[in-house]
Amino acid sequence: MSRTGLISSKIPAFAFLLLALVVLANAASGDFRLSSPDFVQGGLIPSRFTCEGENNAPTLEIAGAPAGTQSLALIVDDPDAPGGAFTHWVVWNIPPGTKKITGVLPGNALQGANQFGVAGYSGPCPPSGTHRYFFRLFALNASLHVPPAASRADVEAGMSGHVLAKAVLMGRYAKHSQ
Repeated sequence: MSRTGLISSKIPAFAFLLLALVVLANAASGDFRLSSPDFVQGGLIPSRFTCEGENNAPTLEIAGAPAGTQSLALIVDDPDAPGGAFTHWVVWNIPPGTKKITGVLPGNALQGANQFGVAGYSGPCPPSGTHRYFFRLFALNASLHVPPAASRADVEAGMSGHVLAKAVLMGRYAKHSQ
């Protein structure tokens, strides 16, 4: 076999191996999803989940947490707030097998203080215009040792170095009484 033939026969095998690794890596991180039966990605959040309604959290559905997930953490914020990102909800130590978050937190999950000064969910309440609300779910390789009612900064510090994957759901809202 010529030297050229040897090289060209190895290139397809190498390319196949590289492609397989890329596909596996994308499958491992790309399957982690966060959705809601209450609004679609990028859609309008119904007013019942806001300060103009019942102000209860929408139902969130979780799928595809990666192998090795020991807990989940959720941070909801409004990056369009006048003073910068405004935190509406911080939850951590959500059990890794959780498929749905409703009005009752699963397992030993804890809630932190949001920027309304409340431990728990406070819905969209933009001062003007239409704002975006990001529901960010993190798969972690550890449970967090953060005290109840901790701040977002405390939770993010605890998450540092433990994030396996992130799933994001974004909804929009504008107050009807502006």
